[in-house]
Amino acid sequence: QVQLVESGGGFVQAGGSLRLSCAASGRTFSSYIMGWFRQAPGKEREFVAAIPGSGEPLYYTNSVKGRFTISRDSAKNTVYLQMNSLKPEDTAVYYCAAGRTIVLRTSPSGYNYWGQGTQVTVSS
Repeated sequence: QVQLVESGGGFVQAGGSLRLSCAASGRTFSSYIMGWFRQAPGKEREFVAAIPGSGEPLYYTNSVKGRFTISRDSAKNTVYLQMNSLKPEDTAVYYCAAGRTIVLRTSPSGYNYWGQGTQVTVSS
């Protein structure tokens, strides 16, 4: 069993930055691929970024490449999402997830555990 707790969301103006954190419980953190997803009102949950237990390679959806960076700290059982140059279209609830299947890294079905989500709001 893995429990995930996100933090770091908030309100920011376009062009600003936020760093999301996801603290994981359990002793097998390094064996999980960790992902970030987001869901805007009225839309499906979409993949944002993923990082395997080894720390590389990194995976991103095209719309965040060059602006977002995913990383993990195994000593702290924490995964991060640094978000720069934020745009209003990045506004969503952001979820952290843990899974076992690298092949399904971009699909919500590939993840077994989810955090409660943290709201990110970007104003224009």
